[in-house]
Amino acid sequence: MKYAFVFLWLGVALAANAQPMSQQVFDSHETFKEKALTERRFRHQDLLPLLEKVKTQFEVTEVGKSTEGRSLNLVKMGSGPTKVLLWSQMHGDEATATMAIFDLFRFFSASNDSFDTLRREILEKTTLYFVPMLNPDGAEAWTRRTALGIDMNRDALRLQTPEGRLLKQLQQTLQPAFAFNLHDQEPRYSAGKTKNLATISFLATAYNEAREVNPVRKRSMQLIVSLNRTLQTFIPNQVGRFSDEFEPRAFGDNIQKWGSSLILIESGGYANDPEKQQIRRLNYVALLSGLQAIASGSYETEAIEAYEEIPENRRSIFDLIIRNVRVLKKGKTVLTDLAINRQELAVFNRPEKWYVRGTVEEFGDCSVFFGTRELDGTDLVIDTDVKLGSKADFVLKSADGKIKYRIENGLVK
Repeated sequence: MKYAFVFLWLGVALAANAQPMSQQVFDSHETFKEKALTERRFRHQDLLPLLEKVKTQFEVTEVGKSTEGRSLNLVKMGSGPTKVLLWSQMHGDEATATMAIFDLFRFFSASNDSFDTLRREILEKTTLYFVPMLNPDGAEAWTRRTALGIDMNRDALRLQTPEGRLLKQLQQTLQPAFAFNLHDQEPRYSAGKTKNLATISFLATAYNEAREVNPVRKRSMQLIVSLNRTLQTFIPNQVGRFSDEFEPRAFGDNIQKWGSSLILIESGGYANDPEKQQIRRLNYVALLSGLQAIASGSYETEAIEAYEEIPENRRSIFDLIIRNVRVLKKGKTVLTDLAINRQELAVFNRPEKWYVRGTVEEFGDCSVFFGTRELDGTDLVIDTDVKLGSKADFVLKSADGKIKYRIENGLVK
């Protein structure tokens, strides 16, 4: 009996060890998750005590100031020959990857567990440079642009923002082999022409109008192919590919041109995840998987044709679509579909205060769109004048006048 127990224990242990590394990393997220960050709307001041903790393990340097005087910090770890530069939140209201970066800091600070080999491989073969929250003034106001009103990601040529100048300086000085540009995208993109949300989207940015593939861009494509395969395990058919139309003002396109293989990661939408905590976890998995692929060189065997097979993301999804409903218009009923989205809106001059408004965003034939939730309005009528852009507050009634559904601020009641 004693030996049977030992063999059973060994079998369980071997099965655990046989798990793919990506699954083990996925399962580990709760252990290494930075518990101080639980919502997207955090500020620069919330990160400063966390960076103080990071200083006990890694090199943290203030490398610049934002327009409004907030510190821009560079975290360095590792001693390997391959340099990797990662930055987040160059758009102030795109915070998902910043949370994941602080999860990575906790991961790399740990030791004496099953991930020691992975840590050692990454930190001995690469040197990592992180700039979490590149646009702290935008984060303070919860807005895309910098305090100067400029979109930093369209400032790579004129360099009018101090944050943009710093980013170029870091790329030019460090000359990283790889660069990760970490963003959030509109949460209603679909992966191809489907109803599947594009939870994560990738882009190997073009470096010229012709969208040619040189060795630098090829490496970006190969690494993205590897990352896509990893994420398909956790979000099948929910990975998209951003359009690679050349944008001459963007940092991603220019950093590719300046010689660093650029991987753009966009955090999109995931069902019932308004604070993007599941997408944060997927960023954590993607970044660790990508760093391991860089350290080991495993991405080099990937075919770039598989990059083009990732479905291009599209604007195809609404939060709610009501199909084939009749709406009273000018004394007549009109057969239509209604597409509704719920958007976060800030209270004027109070970015920390916000509310959600459900709005009718499409009126007419919505057969080419998908709804995260859909209602069949056949034989139902809305006897109030619903207009494009109006607040989504109305009722759907059956022919006998009984209320079938209530729509309150875009939610089905």
